[in-house]
Amino acid sequence: MNQDIIKIRWHGRGGQGAITAAKIVANAAFVSGFSGVVMAPTFGTERRGAPVLTSLQISRQKIYDLSPITQPDMVVVLDHLIIEEVDVTAGLKSGGLVIINSTEKPEFFDFKNMTVATADVTHIAANAGLPRGIVNTGIIGAFAKASGLIGMDILTRAIEDEFTGKHPEKNSLAARATYEKTLVGGK
Repeated sequence: MNQDIIKIRWHGRGGQGAITAAKIVANAAFVSGFSGVVMAPTFGTERRGAPVLTSLQISRQKIYDLSPITQPDMVVVLDHLIIEEVDVTAGLKSGGLVIINSTEKPEFFDFKNMTVATADVTHIAANAGLPRGIVNTGIIGAFAKASGLIGMDILTRAIEDEFTGKHPEKNSLAARATYEKTLVGGK
């Protein structure tokens, strides 16, 4: 295993935009100097509301492994209720990062030897003017704050590029506001 590859698994529900969120982060990672970027969405017969996941790997060097991630460094959870249905931390490395769209504080979640970050992305995104339940751009702000991997300015530009003609200002506002309100707990 190559230690300089950062592996991120995204968990959401069909229709929430987990794949779009990972794509935006992938584009921003490339722009910010990560020359190795691999996104592997998992498609199937998922219906709106069913749990879905996608894998994102980023590295400063080329990545040759294109398979879905089984041992992530971090997981991003777009809907906290998925935690009751899916083991989102399956394979998560000790000391890993769990980012959750939740009204709860990080301490509420009992993930041993993990750092937990939370933000009420659903509420924050709605306040930014997005339709209720659209949390993909907001969760990018939580990702930026908790991971520190990619600057918020670069992520905001990537969001606005992705949503050109589709309320880019509301989407970038959701990300920036979530960044400010994300709480990061200890291990």
